[in-house]
Amino acid sequence: MEKKTVLTYGTYDLLHWGHIHLLERAKALGDELIVGLSTDEFNDVKKKEAYHSYEHRKYILESIRHVDRVIPEKHWDQKIQDVLDYNVDIFVMGDDWEGAFDFLKDYCEVIYLKRTTGISTTKIKTDLYHPPAKS
Repeated sequence: MEKKTVLTYGTYDLLHWGHIHLLERAKALGDELIVGLSTDEFNDVKKKEAYHSYEHRKYILESIRHVDRVIPEKHWDQKIQDVLDYNVDIFVMGDDWEGAFDFLKDYCEVIYLKRTTGISTTKIKTDLYHPPAKS
């Protein structure tokens, strides 16, 4: 039986149970899960502010049992090359990216997983900085 490799990308800052749920479901699709982790420089390009540095986010991800390898995501255009370089069979992203990576269907299967309801990094930041008024 041939090994199936799964690839996903993200910033994975302020790691929460929704991230773990996504990684667990992605890993269940194959034998090896590779996570393309946005570098600090790429987050600057995306105008996305991360609390933790790339090295700390990488360290956290590498400690998760579902993750087999972490690679740097340095720019938008590397995905095709990563799919080819790592012999990726399945590309996975959350369904908030639905359709955005369909161009990869020429190289591998593309799956958009439903986001975990009730949790997101944005929600955490909002709750921390703008807590709901207590009655």
